[in-house]
Amino acid sequence: MRKDKAGFIGLGNMGGRMTRRLVQAGIAVIGFDTDSSRAAACGADAAGSVRDVVAGADVVLMSLPDSHVVEAVVEGPDGVLAHCRAGQVVVDLSTAAASSTMRLHKLFRDKGVHYIDAGISGGAAAAEKGTLTLMIGGDADAVESVRWVFAPFSAKALHMGASGAGHTTKLLNNFLNAVSLAATAEVMVAGKKAGLDLHQLLDVLNSSSGVNFATQNRFPYIVDGNYLEGGLTNKLMTKDVVLYVDLARELGVATLNAAGPMSCFGLATALGYGDKISNRVVDAIGDVSGGVRLKD
Repeated sequence: MRKDKAGFIGLGNMGGRMTRRLVQAGIAVIGFDTDSSRAAACGADAAGSVRDVVAGADVVLMSLPDSHVVEAVVEGPDGVLAHCRAGQVVVDLSTAAASSTMRLHKLFRDKGVHYIDAGISGGAAAAEKGTLTLMIGGDADAVESVRWVFAPFSAKALHMGASGAGHTTKLLNNFLNAVSLAATAEVMVAGKKAGLDLHQLLDVLNSSSGVNFATQNRFPYIVDGNYLEGGLTNKLMTKDVVLYVDLARELGVATLNAAGPMSCFGLATALGYGDKISNRVVDAIGDVSGGVRLKD
């Protein structure tokens, strides 16, 4: 195992789990979060500031809510850019706008620092088990140099291309995730109202052309009342759809399928499910469909 020290900024739902995997693998981690209790909770050495993380680490990883927060942490007066050093590698594991990522990449490059974007997929459960999929953008040699830090929390780490390619791939994946979750939630509510046995309905879907990640990995639990709490919230899912729409606009691609998930997860937030796992979108759809719950 490499003896380089890793720094981690953002120790929340995903960052905390990834940090714990690093520590369990014997990698020393210095961590910072606005909630000072989180570093100890995941086994990291607590840093007092972003500056302390950058000064004390060879590789700096960030897991933050969106591009606005990433930019503030990177470009702030006491941020990552102000204190990074030539030869260092900074990895952004957030779900962020590719255009912002590429702009930051140029700023880091001017300081001799490699900036890598690494979108993640698999959710909290995969982070816990160390089986995340990473979609990586940036310099190929720099990516190879930090594969040791990806290994404890990922089962697959694919280099997708130059700066921004990782975050672009992540947005495309998350949009399909949003579409399938929203559509499956609607179908399951309809199945419930039609009086179908939901376990049998899922058996049919998973053996037919309607099969998707939600039918296979989410709703077998949800129909029994287990919403798999702890994953991406409805607010964050809405944010990801917005990022996809922005990306599609920049690329000149028609966004004909964005209205459905935007409406569904927006509805969930409006009805009070914003900070709950996005699987609860099925309850929001149930609320406006006569108070339907999949499990009686």
